[in-house]
Amino acid sequence: MLLANGGFAGPGIFRAMPHGPNGFAPNAARGLAVRVDGARKRFGAVEAIAGVDLAVPAGSFRTLLGPSGCGKTTLLRAIGGVDGLDGGTVSFADADGTAVAADRARSELGFCFQEPRLLPWRNVLANVALPLELAGVGRRERAERALEAIERMRLSDAARRLPAQLSGGMRMRAAMARALVTRPKLLLLDEPFGALDEVTRYELDDELRALWERDRFTAILVTHSIPEAVHLSTEVTVLSSRPARVTGELAVGDLGPRDDSFRVSDAFNACTRRLHDLLHAAIRGSAA
Repeated sequence: MLLANGGFAGPGIFRAMPHGPNGFAPNAARGLAVRVDGARKRFGAVEAIAGVDLAVPAGSFRTLLGPSGCGKTTLLRAIGGVDGLDGGTVSFADADGTAVAADRARSELGFCFQEPRLLPWRNVLANVALPLELAGVGRRERAERALEAIERMRLSDAARRLPAQLSGGMRMRAAMARALVTRPKLLLLDEPFGALDEVTRYELDDELRALWERDRFTAILVTHSIPEAVHLSTEVTVLSSRPARVTGELAVGDLGPRDDSFRVSDAFNACTRRLHDLLHAAIRGSAA
């Protein structure tokens, strides 16, 4: 049963997601909490988002799941300050619940887009170091931090290569390293692995989940892949077809370690089926 706050009643993995008095969940993680209230957005005659409310606890991994073209990316770009809203608000808080100004919050986020967007004339090291260079970090420190991020994404052997010399998966690893090099408290991911083959996508999903488990930044991922949402997330928000509305939320954080056996486990399959049902119910409801 879907609860008023978007959780599920009943035993096991389907449960309500707790929130504190501000709408932010208390959490000891280092990430930022994000809250969206009444978000609305139009592009001319097209309504993209219709009154979306969202509460993302600090240090959680939230996935926005919905059909292609439903407004997921529009919502993510509004959270990141790339685009404005026509109505509603986006607010941020530290893990202890203290409000954080939007300008400061957005200086502490990383954004990874659908395409790597690497500068073709700069090698991997220079591309990854670019955010630090723009922030005025000294040459030696930004080289050290860029090399560290590259190593974490298993790209050390390619640090001096140009983007044209990399495979699609390697280019996306470089883009991820660039997003992580500033040590963000909030990481926004717009279907970063959607164009990759299945094996590479699985590998990068595993590495992204491991990085999140290590650093506990807040992550918000846009995807239309149900298995990817289950594998990566602590919570999944299901959105309707355009205009985007929240039709349900599912907590998936307690399913056990994301190892090789997880994708064939009973818990994974049960959660996948539940999200499949929720997503298709949302699509049918939008079409009604």
